[in-house]
Amino acid sequence: MAKMRKKADLPHKICACCGRPFAWRRKWARDWDAVKYCSDRCRNEARNGT
Repeated sequence: MAKMRKKADLPHKICACCGRPFAWRRKWARDWDAVKYCSDRCRNEARNGT
């Protein structure tokens, strides 16, 4: 079994919409390089231009 990591040890990025930092998630493992937004809300706001 894989060893657990602390959240502080995971990679972080800054959200392109709100500017807040967010950490790596398992569901983003395949496309971490393409992730720009911290949430669906930020992604939708950026898409709608508000």
